[in-house]
This record gives sequence, structure tokens and C-alpha cells, in this order.
Amino acid sequence: MEFDIIQKTEEELKKLTTVQMQLLRTAQKEKNQLRHKLEQEMELFEQLVYTDGMKASSLIAQKRAELEKEFNYELEILVEQLNYNLTISEPLPPEKGDGDENAGYIVDYSLPYVDRYKIVRDYYLSIPNSAERMALYSADETAKRYLGTYYATLYDVLYSYSK
Repeated sequence: MEFDIIQKTEEELKKLTTVQMQLLRTAQKEKNQLRHKLEQEMELFEQLVYTDGMKASSLIAQKRAELEKEFNYELEILVEQLNYNLTISEPLPPEKGDGDENAGYIVDYSLPYVDRYKIVRDYYLSIPNSAERMALYSADETAKRYLGTYYATLYDVLYSYSK
């Protein structure tokens, strides 16, 4: 998959954690869907203009400019959310975690399970896109080890928020 939603070199991409790569893939997919939607709307509009006999009209250029402006606005929001999510999912410094650098949350096995649950829950609920949240949580091997039997409970809770 080509990532053009934000500029990253190959070396920077290789340094991303699994969670960060999933965030990037999801954002790129949303951007591609936005572009596809714009092209479909533009194609439909052009057909309408041509069937009304206004081929030489400036309406097509005006509509394209309007759709591009809306696309750029929505893309800006996507990029901002992606950058924020990449920042909050950065690995913690070693002194804050117990050696699990891939987690975007505090991994401290000395905490009781209830506290671990709250930390992981709050981290995942900070991700606004519910589909992205569930995909990331399902792929989070650290959470499976860290939460133990609470993993399934948190999965159910996160799933209920996605409805």
C-alpha cells in the first residue's frame, strides 16, 4: 500500500510499531475512499451537465473546485487525527514501561488488573474512529498478555462503544 496521506521515508515507516502502522493504514484507506467519493460525485455531475446540453458551461470547473475544497478540508482533519494518534501511540520511555515499547500505554505488571484495565481502556477510547479502535485492539498482543482474562471483557466494552 502506498502511503501518501503524510510524508514518511522508508526508514521512518520501518520504525513504526504495529499499532502505528495500523493507524496509518486506516487513515490512508479513509483518504482513498474520500478521493473515490469525490471522483464519483464529479463524474455524476459531469453527466448531468452534459445531458442538459451545457457542455461549454463553467459549472464543471466550479463543482470540481467545490469538491476539492471539501476533500482538502476532510483530509486536513484526517491528517490531524492521524498525527495525534501516532503521537499518543508512540512507545513509552523504558522507565515508564516494563520493557514493552510497542504499547502506547503504560505497561506496569506491578499494577492490579483493574488499574491495568482502566489504563488500556482509556488509551483505546481516546481513538475516535471505532473501526480503527477495534482493529488496533484486536491486533494488540501486549494487551492480551497484560490484561489476561480482562482482555475479553475490555473487547466487549470497546465493541459496545462501536455500535
